[in-house]
Amino acid sequence: MKIGAPGESDPNEHRVALVPETVERLVKAGHEVYIEEGAGTAAGFPDSTYAKAGAKLAPAGEIAGSVDIFVHVQSPTSDELNALKKGSVVIGLLDARTDPAGVSALASAGVTALAMELVPRIARAQRMDVLSSQASIAGYKAVLLAANSLGKYLPMMMTAAGTIPPAKFLVLGAGVAGLQAIATARRLGAVVEAFDVRAAAGEQVESLGAKFIQPPAAEDAEAAGGYAREQTEDEQAAQREFLKEHIAKADAVITTAAIPGRPAPLLMTADMVEVMQPGSVVIDLAAESGGNVEGTVAGEIVDVNGVSINGPVNVPSSMPFDASQLYSRNIMALFDLIIDRKEGTLILDFEDEVIDAICVAHEGEARHGLGD
Repeated sequence: MKIGAPGESDPNEHRVALVPETVERLVKAGHEVYIEEGAGTAAGFPDSTYAKAGAKLAPAGEIAGSVDIFVHVQSPTSDELNALKKGSVVIGLLDARTDPAGVSALASAGVTALAMELVPRIARAQRMDVLSSQASIAGYKAVLLAANSLGKYLPMMMTAAGTIPPAKFLVLGAGVAGLQAIATARRLGAVVEAFDVRAAAGEQVESLGAKFIQPPAAEDAEAAGGYAREQTEDEQAAQREFLKEHIAKADAVITTAAIPGRPAPLLMTADMVEVMQPGSVVIDLAAESGGNVEGTVAGEIVDVNGVSINGPVNVPSSMPFDASQLYSRNIMALFDLIIDRKEGTLILDFEDEVIDAICVAHEGEARHGLGD
C-alpha cells in the first residue's frame, strides 16, 4: 500500500498528518510512505527524521497522483484533488457538515473521503477521536493564553510584602477542552469554577479540584454521543442570569461550548461582559464557529471597557509538535481498522459503524446527504 502526506497549504496550519513515529510503523508493516519535502518542518519534524524513518520525500502533486491513501490535516487543495488517483482514499478534517461544496468536489474527484471529525463517540473509536485529542490541546493552551494576558499571579503568593490571593477562573463547558482547561488552571494554582449544561459533568469537574456550578432546578441537557443538546430560549435566559454573578467575580473566563456542525451557542451576552472587572480576560475557544461570547472576533483580541476578549483560531496548530503526534496516532488507529494487517490491503466495510459514519464520498457520490 502506498500512503502519502503533503504539507498544509494554509499558512496558519503548522500540523502535519503523519509524523516519523507513525511513518516508521507503516514502513515496518511493508507500506511505502511518501512525505512532501518540508511538510513537517513547522511542527518540529525535519525531512531528515522522515528519511530516517523510511519515508520517501516528493512534491505534493506527485504524491497525490501515486498513493492509495492520501492523508491531510485539513482538506486537499484543488490542485491536489485534480491530481488524485480515482479510487484512492483521502483522509482529513474535511469540515464535511459545513462545507458541502468540498464534499461534492471530493465525490467528483472519484475518491473515497473519510472525514476524521465525524468519528463517532463510541468506546471502540476512542483511539481515532481527533476532536478529543485536539480539544485537549486547545483547553490547555487556552489557560496559557489567559495567564499571559492577566496582570496577576495565578496561584496564591505569600510574600514579605503581604499575601496575593489566587486568580479566579471560570470555565464554561466541561467537555474535553473544558476539563483540560480546568486541570491546567488548577495545576497553576488558580481557583476554578466550571459550568456545563450536562449534569453528569459535575463529577468530572469536582474530581479535578474545581467547583461545579449549576442553576437551581436546571434540566439536564445531554444529548446522544455525550454532546450537549441545543437549549430552549428560556433555558438559555435562566442560565445567563445565573452565570452573570459568577462572571463578575472571575479574573478569566474560558468558553468551550460547541455543537458539531452547528453555530456555537451564545453563553455570554454583552451585558455579561460588562460586569467583568477591567483587566479581566475572556478566551473564546468557539470563535471559529461563531463564538460563545458576544463581541468575539475570530482571530483577534478585542478590548471591551478594559476586558480582553480573545477569539483564537486553530488553537491546536499553535502547539504543532504534540498536536501532530496525537493526530497521527488517531490516523494510525484508523489504519488499523481499514488496512488488513496480513495482506496490507484496503478494507472498507460499510457495515462497520465507524467507517460508515466517517465516509462522506465514495464511487463518485456524496454520502449521508452531504454535498451540494
